[in-house]
Amino acid sequence: CNPNNPTGTMVTGEALSGFINRLSRDVLLVIDEAYSEYVESPEYRSAQALLEKRPQTIVLRTFSKLYGLAALRLGYGISSPAIISTLERVREPFNVNSLAQYAGMAALDDAEHIAESLRLNRCGKAYLYQVLAGLGLEYTPTEANFIFIDTGRDAGMVFRGMLKKGVIIRSCESFGCPTSIRVTVGTPEQNQRFIKALQSVLQEIEG
Repeated sequence: CNPNNPTGTMVTGEALSGFINRLSRDVLLVIDEAYSEYVESPEYRSAQALLEKRPQTIVLRTFSKLYGLAALRLGYGISSPAIISTLERVREPFNVNSLAQYAGMAALDDAEHIAESLRLNRCGKAYLYQVLAGLGLEYTPTEANFIFIDTGRDAGMVFRGMLKKGVIIRSCESFGCPTSIRVTVGTPEQNQRFIKALQSVLQEIEG
């Protein structure tokens, strides 16, 4: 997954090319780029650019993140004609309904929504970075629409405490990070509500 979930970090284009050059030709490489539209780093490079050089690659994209169409479960894969042809043989019929397809095409043309979503994400990240630093909490700078935060407390307790306050976050215990959480960057109001709830929960845990 590039950018990575749950950290929001990314593999640079140079590192990706180096990895692919060492990969055997009989290995099918699948790269999930669900959060790629949010990337701001000039060092990022989509794997789509490498398809001509390495056709044994599938790049996955989704409409669930930037385009806000998660409920429609709409996504797509980009690959070489040979691989797509093989996948077509096992694809379930009618796996994407007409409504989802029309919504996806409309979303691609909605430049205003895309620009506003990216602006909100940039501003939200800047706000959360500043406040989290002020609270003394470590976080990982992100190239996605979420932030990976080390709370220094049991992540399960933080998750349950936040849930009681009506704020849903992701505990990263299942990723082997027992004190870390992942929070999606929201609107200014949502970000402020998250911070207020987080401060309260951390104080409650400290007793």
